[in-house]
Amino acid sequence: MRPGVRRATLALAATAAFSVALWWREHPSACPYGQRLWVEMPHPFITRRRLHRVLAPSTGERVLEIGPGTGYYSLDVAQALGPDGRLDLLDLQREMLDHTMRRAAARSLANVFPVQGDAQALPYRDGSFDGAYLVATLGEVPDQLCALREVRRVLKPEGRVVVGELFGDPHWVPFGRLQGRASAAGLSFEQRSGSPLGYFARFCPAARVVEHLGDRPA
Repeated sequence: MRPGVRRATLALAATAAFSVALWWREHPSACPYGQRLWVEMPHPFITRRRLHRVLAPSTGERVLEIGPGTGYYSLDVAQALGPDGRLDLLDLQREMLDHTMRRAAARSLANVFPVQGDAQALPYRDGSFDGAYLVATLGEVPDQLCALREVRRVLKPEGRVVVGELFGDPHWVPFGRLQGRASAAGLSFEQRSGSPLGYFARFCPAARVVEHLGDRPA
């Protein structure tokens, strides 16, 4: 292939890739089950170990995972919660939930409970969860503020939520944008782990921060 033709071909490919990425950002949607390979690949910068450190799941807690995919993080979190704990999974796609449940059964995990539903209208009572997490999922939700408000609603007053994002994901949510939306949803930033290429950010209900500040001596 002639150099000029090759350059033109590469330029067209780059333009096409940019157009696809832009379309995905403007039309948020969940990764289809048929393309699950993308959610099963290794997750650099947002590893299972790093999530465990930031989320800090404890035995006996009830935790919610929104958008588990095929269970990349789910099984390790469920194991950390122990038989007295509970991991609730919520996903739009029944196929993803079924896939994760097959993997949980293969590891003899009986504390995982799937529900098909929408992150913008969580089917749980107020104050149900000790913790929640969404990894490479928030950007797929059409109304991110609504989803964060729903998470805030179902958290216990002493609960926490962890959001994970990986650069290169078409639905990547930059930390500054996430922090602004979390604040508007009634969540206060606690800590962040990772790098500009991928991070986990932990938030707590804003009322808890206000209570702590009120406890300080004058």
